[in-house]
Amino acid sequence: QVQLVESGGGLVEAGGSLRLSCAASGRTFSNDVVGWFRQAPGKEREFVAALPGTWYADSTKGRFTISRDNAKNTVYLQMNNLKPEDTAVYYCAARFGLPYGGAYDYTKYNYWGQGTQVTVSS
Repeated sequence: QVQLVESGGGLVEAGGSLRLSCAASGRTFSNDVVGWFRQAPGKEREFVAALPGTWYADSTKGRFTISRDNAKNTVYLQMNNLKPEDTAVYYCAARFGLPYGGAYDYTKYNYWGQGTQVTVSS
């Protein structure tokens, strides 16, 4: 059974940093597309970042960094210079066994974590 488990969320002041982790069990990330998405109350789920191509949303480019540790089968999202508008539930997702591509579209992912809350205070 494949599972994605996020951790690392929390409450931080504007300008602060957090690092989210997404650990996979039951399947190795290998070269599959793995992405981070977020969803704020009343808003649609939006793309944040993905790899292995290291794609970023315009709103996170230059502040967020996605990376992978193959030995730990874990993908990270380092978030710096956080802003109140970054407040959301952050989800990790993977396209296991699917053709390469579709990184920006949350409907193209077939495995999801449970989400972790990130709250940025002003």
